[in-house]
Amino acid sequence: MDYIMTEIEGVWILEPRVFGDSRGYFMETWQQSDFERHIGTINFIQDNESKSTYGVLRGLHYQQGEYSQAKLVRVIKGRVLDVVVDLRKSSPSFGRHIMVELNEDNKRMLFIPRGFAHGFLVLSDEAIFTYKVDNAYAPQSECSIRFDDSTLGIQWPIAKEQMLLSSKDTAGVAFRDAVYFD
Repeated sequence: MDYIMTEIEGVWILEPRVFGDSRGYFMETWQQSDFERHIGTINFIQDNESKSTYGVLRGLHYQQGEYSQAKLVRVIKGRVLDVVVDLRKSSPSFGRHIMVELNEDNKRMLFIPRGFAHGFLVLSDEAIFTYKVDNAYAPQSECSIRFDDSTLGIQWPIAKEQMLLSSKDTAGVAFRDAVYFD
């Protein structure tokens, strides 16, 4: 596994080594000791998976306080544009975001530490998105920032009219009204 530090401290791109032949391929998607050597100790407790169609935008979500979550995300099928926003007030990259395409061909993964809002936009006809989390889902602690907040300046590659959003995502708060992390 290759670990690539992004321009935002704590956010990493992981590129697995893929061994392929005429039968298909094999790759390790996560190995605890290797992960800890590069990123640190994270106790993942749950794996989640979602299936979405073209134009679905999920995010920008996060859980606040003691229920915040670190995530290791990847795409099994299709293509998504994954976006993370730094909500750590003390960070030099506070309020900045990065975008990474995750797809079934590049097999990249993205590690997102606690203190970030996260979302993704489906770019293929269908996408299967899977992720590990280090904390349980707590609906009372969940927050959502508007995907189109002008302060963030995220340039989504699909027009807003083509996006499929949940009511929760259309009702997200402005970045300036979000709950930040210390």
